Amino acid sequence: MPELDDEAFEEEPEADPEEEAELAREEIIAEREKIIALGAELETARRERDGYLDDMRRMKAEMENSRKRMERDRARFVQSASERLVRELLPVLDNLDRALVAEGDIREGVRATRDQLVSILEGQGLTPVDSDGASFDPSVHEAVMGQPSDEHEEDTVIQTLERGYMLNGRAIRPAKVIVAK
Repeated sequence: MPELDDEAFEEEPEADPEEEAELAREEIIAEREKIIALGAELETARRERDGYLDDMRRMKAEMENSRKRMERDRARFVQSASERLVRELLPVLDNLDRALVAEGDIREGVRATRDQLVSILEGQGLTPVDSDGASFDPSVHEAVMGQPSDEHEEDTVIQTLERGYMLNGRAIRPAKVIVAK
């Protein structure tokens, strides 16, 4: 059996209770200072958070106001464009009214009125779709019928039944056509 020496059983010297109390007080003071420092950091973080929340709310309100302003501006623009177009079309309406009360052959007056209307619509960006003899294009043509043809290649427009129109480069009404099979 191993021998035990007496040092293993020696008791540690007893600590002075006043020293222990002083050490405990110092630890408490140090912990309180840490708590105070953490509280200050927490308060700083809360102020920063509140600042960020206020900034976010302001930006959200600004975005909403901008969206509303853009919507109002768009509505005004559409209304203004509509008014301008209607104002340009009123003389055409006047000419049609005159043609209806005129006596005799009104074809020349109707032709002149049509030309006036076409001019106004072209000024707004309207162009007719050229179809007869063209290759069928589903973006500007609507095939209402296919017809066998020895004179035309397959998928060639043989006849336009209703003219199509483009507005500023975009098809607003496809041409109704008969296509060679």
